[in-house]
Amino acid sequence: MRSKVDLAGALRHCPGQGAKRRHSRGRRRIKPANSQLPASLRRSLTWDRGLEMAKHKTFTVATNVKVYFCDPHCPWQRGTNENTNRLLRQYLPKRTDLSGYSQSQLDKIALRLNQRPRKTLGFETPACKLHASVAPTT
Repeated sequence: MRSKVDLAGALRHCPGQGAKRRHSRGRRRIKPANSQLPASLRRSLTWDRGLEMAKHKTFTVATNVKVYFCDPHCPWQRGTNENTNRLLRQYLPKRTDLSGYSQSQLDKIALRLNQRPRKTLGFETPACKLHASVAPTT
């Protein structure tokens, strides 16, 4: 069973060019973002088969987060990812050069997406589900 907060996300600006630089910077940016979540929400990460996680073992050792990969050509294994990409394309068309966007602009896009109700969440927002899962229970 997948977590109901797996739709909440953030966009991070990664300046520089080339896949090698992007995958290195991507790993470095995932660690701080991941550490902001409670331990119960950062047990695993399911990743597409890109260069971003070429050194996934190093990431797992550094964060204690297990990394799983989807099988090639099996988009149904990453339905949330595919749906989120579709929503993201409304703001950033495929192959958009993100160097033309500030981190503030990317944060605004992420906020809009995280405040958008989703059918898979019972028409609640990812932000609401995330907040409910990390809110203290007293």
